[in-house]
Amino acid sequence: MQRAVFIDRDGVICRNRKDHVKSWEEFVFLPGVLNALARLSRSDFLVIVITNQAIINRGIVPADVVEDIHRRMIRAVESAGGRIDRVLYCPHRPDENCGCRKPQPGLLLQAAREMGIDLIQSWLIGDALSDMVAARRAGCQRYMVLTGRGWQELVRCWRNGEQGFRVALDLNGAVRSLLRMEQVPERVPVPVWDGR
Repeated sequence: MQRAVFIDRDGVICRNRKDHVKSWEEFVFLPGVLNALARLSRSDFLVIVITNQAIINRGIVPADVVEDIHRRMIRAVESAGGRIDRVLYCPHRPDENCGCRKPQPGLLLQAAREMGIDLIQSWLIGDALSDMVAARRAGCQRYMVLTGRGWQELVRCWRNGEQGFRVALDLNGAVRSLLRMEQVPERVPVPVWDGR
C-alpha cells in the first residue's frame, strides 16, 4: 500500500478568488508552493490534488477548461522540480448531493481504490472545514493551512467541534512539518560519474 499527501487546490496551491479561477491567466501560485511541492516530490508520498470545481456544473466554465488549468499547473510544478501524480476534481454543485464533493470523502476513497493508497497512513492539506471533514471521514491525518480561507475556516472548525488536525501557516510549513514528523528521507539525485 502506498501513502499519499492529498492537497486542496484553491487557497492552498493557488490564490483563492471569490469569482473562481476560470482560466490559466487567473491561476496564481501562492508564495512558496512550488518549493514545497518540489520538496514533497523527493519523498515517497504520492502527491494528489483534490478539489471541488462546481463551476463546471454551474455552467461557468466547461470541464475541458478546468482540465487545461490542471495540465498547465502540473507542467509548471514539474518545471520547478516537483510532481503531481494525479488531480481529482468534483464538478458537482452542493445541491446535487454527490459523494465526491468535499466534505464527502469520495475523491479520497476513489484515489485509494484506484491507486492502492493506505488512507490511514496518508495526509490531507487543506484550507477549509470541508477539507478537514472529508479527511476525517476517510481516515487521513490532516493539516489546515492559514492561506486562502484558512483563518476564517479555522474558526468554523472550532465552532463546529472539528478537531484533531494540525495547523500550519502555509503549504511550505505543512510539508516541512509532516516530512519531519514522518521522518521521511528525501530522495536526493545521485551524481553520475562520467569518467573524466
